Amino acid sequence: MQLQGSITALTTPFTESGMLDLGAWRAQIDMQIRSGTAAVVVAGSTGEAATLSDEEYSQLIELAAIRVAGRIPVLAGTGLSSTAKTIRQTKLAKDSGADVALVVTPPYVRPTQAGLHAHYLAVADAAGIPVVLYNVPGRTGCDLQPQTVGRLCSHSNIIGLKEAVGDEARWEELYPLASPAFSLLSGDDPTFVRAIAGGAQGVISVASNVVPAAFARICRMLQDRNVAGAQVLDADLRNLYDFLGVEPNPVPVKALMRLMGFGHGLRLPLLPLSESHSGEAQKMLELCKTIEQSI
Repeated sequence: MQLQGSITALTTPFTESGMLDLGAWRAQIDMQIRSGTAAVVVAGSTGEAATLSDEEYSQLIELAAIRVAGRIPVLAGTGLSSTAKTIRQTKLAKDSGADVALVVTPPYVRPTQAGLHAHYLAVADAAGIPVVLYNVPGRTGCDLQPQTVGRLCSHSNIIGLKEAVGDEARWEELYPLASPAFSLLSGDDPTFVRAIAGGAQGVISVASNVVPAAFARICRMLQDRNVAGAQVLDADLRNLYDFLGVEPNPVPVKALMRLMGFGHGLRLPLLPLSESHSGEAQKMLELCKTIEQSI
């Protein structure tokens, strides 16, 4: 399996009472497939995985797998602070129907590079499904360095990296690691076009929750080497990227999803978007509609 193109890190919709909104969940997946999304991530950080029970986690993956029906891969977030717990979570994801495990670096515990190497080897050996490494040091407090990725990418069960560090120097070290068996995936919406133009295979995106057709089109343009066209459409999304950063993810994107009719609110400790940003949310909703209708 080679992951490429536009991959959406799905938000998890809740009802007004805080339960899973499974009708909205199915509708979100249908919209993504209809828009040309290449794969979806269930229960990542954008999906508020930390707030889900094991039963809810399994249910979301199971329903996604049923709804997708083999048309695109289903990735599941499985990374936890403990290696043993990560392995258990990855096996739960596999048993629930996930095709790939997206394994973030262990949050909070801050392992060394040698510890990260040992952690990922243990998970990959035991997972039973392919593993994608995920580096987002701004959230986890731990940075998976390119040299360590280079030691891991030859493992037959490690098929990619989601890199949320947008620094160009970081990517210059990563590009040589890409191969048909190992995909480089941007995890940073504002810099994903540069990353793919430079040699990455795709993006795992937050913004594509609300503009999935635009992201799919940009990725197709880049695959066709139409970098200039991709940059033009990407420029139209700059205000959206800025808005999605006004409060911690997934607060702003879930405000937009609610306005689009997909669920209500978040789970504590996250609160809905501050009232001071509500006017901007309405403007972003109109921007998203305009851009998607133009695709």
